[in-house]
Amino acid sequence: MTSALPKPLRGAILLVLGMAALAAGPGPPATPALAQATQAPAPSQPERPDYPRPRAGDSTATPAPAPPVSPETKALRAKLDAFKLDLDQKEAALNGRELSDAELQGLRQGIDPIAETLRALVADLAPKRDAARARLEQLGPKPKEDDPDESADVARDRAEREAAAGELDETQRLARAVLIQAEQLIAQVGDRRRAAFTHALFERTYGILSPDLWVAVARSFPRDLGALGTVARDTIERTVRSATLGVLLLLGLAFGVAAALNIGRRYLAPRLVTRDPAVHDPSRRKRLLAALGVLLLGALPAAAGSLLIYAALHVTGVLPPRVQPFALAFLASLAFVAFVHALAQAILAPRNASWRLAPLGDKAAGRIARFTVAIAAIIAAGKTVEALNQAIVAALPLTVAARSLFALAAALALAELLRRFATTSDQEAGLGPYIPTETEVGGGPLRILGWTAVAAVIASVLVGYVALASFLVDQLVWISVLLALLLLAIVLVDEFIGGTLRGQTRIATTLQANTGLRRRSLAQIGVLATGIARVLLIVVAGMLALAPWGIESADLLSSLRAAFFGFKVGDVTVSLSAIAIAGLIFGLGFTVTRVVQRWLDATFLPATDLDAGLRNSIRTAAGYFGIIVSGAMAFSYLGLSLDKLAIVAGALSVGIGFGLQSIVNNFVSGLILLWERPIRVGDLVVVGDGEGHVRRINVRATEIETFDRSTVIVPNSNLISGVVRNRVRSDRVGRVVVPVSVPRTADPVRAAEIVADCARAHADVLEDPPPRVLFKKIGDAWLEFDLVCFVADVDFQARVQSELNFAVFERLTAEHIIAPAPAPPALDVRLGPVESALEHIAQAIGKADGAAPSAPSPGRTP
Repeated sequence: MTSALPKPLRGAILLVLGMAALAAGPGPPATPALAQATQAPAPSQPERPDYPRPRAGDSTATPAPAPPVSPETKALRAKLDAFKLDLDQKEAALNGRELSDAELQGLRQGIDPIAETLRALVADLAPKRDAARARLEQLGPKPKEDDPDESADVARDRAEREAAAGELDETQRLARAVLIQAEQLIAQVGDRRRAAFTHALFERTYGILSPDLWVAVARSFPRDLGALGTVARDTIERTVRSATLGVLLLLGLAFGVAAALNIGRRYLAPRLVTRDPAVHDPSRRKRLLAALGVLLLGALPAAAGSLLIYAALHVTGVLPPRVQPFALAFLASLAFVAFVHALAQAILAPRNASWRLAPLGDKAAGRIARFTVAIAAIIAAGKTVEALNQAIVAALPLTVAARSLFALAAALALAELLRRFATTSDQEAGLGPYIPTETEVGGGPLRILGWTAVAAVIASVLVGYVALASFLVDQLVWISVLLALLLLAIVLVDEFIGGTLRGQTRIATTLQANTGLRRRSLAQIGVLATGIARVLLIVVAGMLALAPWGIESADLLSSLRAAFFGFKVGDVTVSLSAIAIAGLIFGLGFTVTRVVQRWLDATFLPATDLDAGLRNSIRTAAGYFGIIVSGAMAFSYLGLSLDKLAIVAGALSVGIGFGLQSIVNNFVSGLILLWERPIRVGDLVVVGDGEGHVRRINVRATEIETFDRSTVIVPNSNLISGVVRNRVRSDRVGRVVVPVSVPRTADPVRAAEIVADCARAHADVLEDPPPRVLFKKIGDAWLEFDLVCFVADVDFQARVQSELNFAVFERLTAEHIIAPAPAPPALDVRLGPVESALEHIAQAIGKADGAAPSAPSPGRTP
């Protein structure tokens, strides 16, 4: 019977039985195994100075008994046994029958704490086990049996340390085994929930145009109507029976307070939060505070009133149990419509353009607000009717028809909203091209997405996928509300966190005075805090958007943990749905990475004192890190942990070495450039025959912009393995050389002084090192000099050289060292004799041809 128990528990049971047998005195002979387990060790001989100590290799030495298991380990293993028993019961419940989604979620909530406790236990045992092994290793290797060099004390100490290390190792292995079982159960629950969700979502029923649907509705309608009458009579009778004076007072108080809250929301809230139309340009903070006040005063009273009425109905028990979900759905629908109305009024402000948060015109804002509330009312009415159908246990055809009609109504309302935002109209067709007079809502992609959703909902209703159509409508409303709240939250964070720390506010002044931070440092902290808050808000919104799809935050955290620690649960299962969700996870991570990169490049890094090269390295490293993390999360969702990726990478290493050698070489070279930074963004480099500034260091190649504004793409491997001249590697000081030639008859000393004075007088020429004039050559007609000076930035070289040429020429000309260029000689070309000779030639040719001589030209002598 004990063979099926774990080994530690079996040993503990045998030890307890043996001790009980010893305490009972003489009795039946014990079995050999039990006698051996319970035999007490013989008393050891007291030590004397003349007795030699027994050696480890001595055959007469008595081995030290193994120390008993510590009470802490016993309690820990008992806790593991309890966890194991609990998990076995949950596994039996999971495999025994079909569970609903609520039951599966409850099962998951019971397993998650056990898994977290086991992870903490394994992590806590690891350093203890390592410390025990380290203490054991301090004694050195265990001697051989025939080696008499180890004393009994060392042997006893070694045995105790080996027992402690083995005890911790065994306990950790048991904890890991139970943890694997818990993680397997979590994965099974998640798979079952996703499978049930997919099955319910894509279950096909009647199409809304199907005659069978309406025939079935007509056939079951009398029965459903009778059930409704029965529920109504039961509700009235229960209410009459429970209508005592205290119950009536409590219900009246609840309904009165709820009515007062809604009246105050309708009439008093606009007075508390004023949006004065006369203020044409309120500050951003005032607009945000007004929007927040409109949202809170418009949504909270309605929600509080609905909650108060439901609590009173639940406490008094005036409603039957099956009617209470209908009452809850009705009250929640009223609160939801009030919340959507308040949210639309807060963001759009249809009647106050100056207080509007979204860049929309008056017509667009009013139109969106009205249709948003209408769609919310349709959804709320549908949920209420669905709860009523559940209360009366309506037949399936009536439920399908109701859900189809409400989903179709919501889709048609959305289609009408999109139609009214069309960029052309019949009235404007004959008046030329359409010219919008105000800001339009939504670009082409947003409208295409809206029409796609409308088409999908209508097609699903017509074909018979009513659950899918209802789910799509719910998701459209849910995601729209999340996006609106996310927009409002991001703007509030930017203003009240970043704006408070960046501006001249009282909080910023107080922090600066008490902490000693500079204003620039405080602004950087504000930018960083705003960015972190934005990322957290986007992550929370993403998790809330994915929650209705059966993806919980615990699932994402488990995927991330599996990606980094390589937890493997069962065999790897690859499916199209898993690939699609993994693609969505990677796309979300890639989008967040690009947003963070743009924020770093445009907001945070310009607020720092870092140079352009280090900014580019930080931005690129953030991109690499985000893409790697996104890919790891996507692969881990597919079940491909890091150990499997390592195996695949090892199998593909040969192919990468031959086929992708150049790409890998350039990629690694790019990493070296970003880490070692021999070339940075903004450096002036010479590569081969090209010279220019480094503009960007990418994964494969580096972009260099030459002086003629062209871009040269240089592979990163050429920059690492080739010869590159970096003009600004250590600093940006540039050398300017201006050649000067003066006549042979000029005084060279005076000419050199004039040239040096021109360089010293220039504002951009550095004083240290000072300008120098080198006497380069004595020619037959000219004396040649070189003016050598330095500027603070190589970008000034061409301009400074040109300005020095102007200054040197002007001074040398003024000192008459260089004579001004002589005026070109005038050319006097007389064409009279040439014309006369040409006339004589023409007359001679005419006479030779027998023609009459032509008359002489007027004004000329023949």
